Amino acid sequence: MQETRLDTARIRAARRVIDPMFLDTPLYRCEALEPHLGCAVSIKLETANPVRSFKARGTEVIATRLADAGSRAVVCASAGNLGQALAWSGRGRGLDVTVVASRFATAAKLDRIRALGARLELVDGDHEAARERAADIARHDGIRLVEDSLDIETCEGAATIGLELADAAPSFDAVLIALGGGALATGVGHVAKDLMPGVEVICVQPLGAPAMTRSWHRGRVVTTDSTDTIADGVAGRRPLPAVLDDLLLVADDAVLVREASIVTGMRMLLDHAGLVVEPSAALGVAAILEDHDRFAGRHVATIVCGSNVDMDAFHRWAGAPVHRP
Repeated sequence: MQETRLDTARIRAARRVIDPMFLDTPLYRCEALEPHLGCAVSIKLETANPVRSFKARGTEVIATRLADAGSRAVVCASAGNLGQALAWSGRGRGLDVTVVASRFATAAKLDRIRALGARLELVDGDHEAARERAADIARHDGIRLVEDSLDIETCEGAATIGLELADAAPSFDAVLIALGGGALATGVGHVAKDLMPGVEVICVQPLGAPAMTRSWHRGRVVTTDSTDTIADGVAGRRPLPAVLDDLLLVADDAVLVREASIVTGMRMLLDHAGLVVEPSAALGVAAILEDHDRFAGRHVATIVCGSNVDMDAFHRWAGAPVHRP
């Protein structure tokens, strides 16, 4: 395999500093989904933890290294999940955590960041505006800026999911990975190429936030002026060149899916797997829905990467009634 920024030995070492509650997450074949999707589907469930997403795998590594080095403060930009994870990991290691987010981010995610003790600063504009503000704070205060997907710890923390997939039996024909900034896709993709020969790595992004997918297909960074998707966790506009370079080495394909397919995927995961998920976590199911022939008769693993969703919005999308006391 050509060299990415990631290293399998470091990924194995990362497992030793990640709190065990975030490791060895459920992986199971969901037979109830299979008649509707036309293929064998295994779910890798990354939501049954205190921050309800995979992001703490990376922030545990970052926070451990910062604490060991005597650092006391850190800042990040987040659509919600990274901020929660960094707040959780930092709190346990005595770090002062600042999270910058768009004031239009999912309210449930912002509330949880505050509840975990981080200082939350809201900006007008989207996630890219939050990234710029977080960088300004880091420069002004002289503290560590955590940049999701660019900081290798976020990728190698996420890559520990790949180690767990690689240990599974039987192996899979394809792994479907939500694609946003790229930490999850490059991390799991690196391990797949190193330890799971023959497994197809397919990244999935919303049609309304296509920058990284377009960049992968063209082999260069492509930016967009705006995004339009309910999948806020993957709604970036400016791919990072170093992350794209890694993705070009480990992804076999990158596909775009429609909003209607994402919503249907969320509903199917609720109805047939009993899972309440955020839109980004349904991207894998959406990809199967849009290309049944490609996956027919194959065994596909999909990473259910988060469940931090506004419940009123979820009920609207999934078509379930809202029960209030």
